[in-house]
Amino acid sequence: MLNYRRYNAPKPADIKERKAYLVGGGIASLAAAFYLMRDAGMPGENIHIIEKTGLNGGCLDGAGDPERGYILRGGRMFEEHYDSTWDLFSQIPSLDNPEKTVLDEVVEFNKEYVGSSKCRLVEGGKKANFEKYELTMRHLNEMNELLLTPEEDLADVTIEQWFSPSFFKTNFWYFWATMFAFQPWHSVAEMRRYMIRFMHLVPGMNRIEGVLRTPLNQYDAMILPLQNYLKERGVKFIMGTKVVDVDFEERSDGKYATAIHIENASGKDVIKLGPKDIVFITNGSMVENSTYGDWNTVPPLNTSEGDVWRLWRNLAKKDKIFGNPDKFASNIDKSKWESFTITFKGDKFFKKLEEFTGNKTGTGGLVTFKDSSWLMSIVAFRQPHFRNQPDDVYVLWGYGLFIDKEGDYVKKPMSQCTGKEIFEELLYQLRWLDDKEELMKSVINVRTAMMPYITAQFMPRAVGDRPPVVPEGYKNIAFMGQFAEVPGECVFTVEYSIKSAMMAVYGVLGIDKQPPETYKGHYDIRVMLKAADTLLDDDKKMLLKRNIMKYLWEL
Repeated sequence: MLNYRRYNAPKPADIKERKAYLVGGGIASLAAAFYLMRDAGMPGENIHIIEKTGLNGGCLDGAGDPERGYILRGGRMFEEHYDSTWDLFSQIPSLDNPEKTVLDEVVEFNKEYVGSSKCRLVEGGKKANFEKYELTMRHLNEMNELLLTPEEDLADVTIEQWFSPSFFKTNFWYFWATMFAFQPWHSVAEMRRYMIRFMHLVPGMNRIEGVLRTPLNQYDAMILPLQNYLKERGVKFIMGTKVVDVDFEERSDGKYATAIHIENASGKDVIKLGPKDIVFITNGSMVENSTYGDWNTVPPLNTSEGDVWRLWRNLAKKDKIFGNPDKFASNIDKSKWESFTITFKGDKFFKKLEEFTGNKTGTGGLVTFKDSSWLMSIVAFRQPHFRNQPDDVYVLWGYGLFIDKEGDYVKKPMSQCTGKEIFEELLYQLRWLDDKEELMKSVINVRTAMMPYITAQFMPRAVGDRPPVVPEGYKNIAFMGQFAEVPGECVFTVEYSIKSAMMAVYGVLGIDKQPPETYKGHYDIRVMLKAADTLLDDDKKMLLKRNIMKYLWEL
């Protein structure tokens, strides 16, 4: 295929007569608006982004101030083969220097701050040995069999059903689970996609090498400049408005969306769609029903259905091709976890952390406390991490995967702890309790986020549970984001959402263009052999290499 970036496909002749309504203000809708303008030629003023909150960005968030403290629900990791992501942000000017693009800033930042952890695992308050991945031939054979099993044969199978119990005690699993937020009860089909997609990162996984980050949090570094770009070109943002349903009708040439039902502070209303108008829907949400706590309060767990999930369920009742939201959003206990953001006055904590880990702030990545009952991890980003962050204020982020287990120092589940108690538990894991009073005085706030659906996209599923980006038979509707089906790509990534946006634009409007092909390092013998050299001791490498050659031959 010719280089898709350089190919200007013919634009729809009637594009200026069309309007687009994008449901949800996350990265998928923002990216779709960009591609509607660049590749379809749609005027910006014809594009409407409907967001139920007062803020765009979805999961790519970042908020707060030095007085009340900052908060991140999470932080995305990137890598060089996110071709859809880099295509988008190679076109978006920097907010600080219009001569540069956001991609320029990311590349320059990662050249200066090269990530390589010197303290990936901590156990008993000390650095743990993280050089070896601790996989046996049994584990490798289980992996090999998984790679050779077609995805359609893995319907509703979990990771713990596939792998032997000893697998979950290996360093590899600690690296994997905390880097990607996988739990044993998650979908083994999703794990298989990750194994294929990120095989080239295996040699550096124990040091989190090959992972790229943005200079600031993703809201400041990506969402703000992209939103600014769209606003300057007339894209309309309809904020504080939720979509509750969409009407359809069948015509001679297919099925069409005809109306969007909305609710806002003014009440209920209906957006009637013209015969050429299009609708893109971000179905489902990882951050729906997020709640927040701080130094003195506990974030409540909101188990209500949520507007985004309700919309998807309403649509799924109309046609089974729209997927099965219950596969993802019906077991909150298996899709939730909690994150925390600690804001400090001064650098006392960070100096101690640099001494403890051996990493300069911003170069180490995740530090996981292997024997933490919450499986707590933290990361010290390059400072400042927020656009409005003063020089004498520092921000640390962390999260726990097992939030309903009792803490090792604070004898309560993480989900029932205040920010103060979570900080005390962190000090215990570091064995810094002797300095507790001094370090607590430096804390401005610990803000916490409880997210009921944060790993809903990993729940066990079968083919068809996620709707196709462009459902067969439908002429003016598409689905985008983490709960639409992008074949071969990995959910819980920005790349997945942006690629779904490209597919929506090209598919619905019939543009003769394709998104960039997903990187297939598993077809590269060099990638496979490097992974083999990493995962096993020398005496077992030859047998693994034979398995790899068999795998490549069968592919």
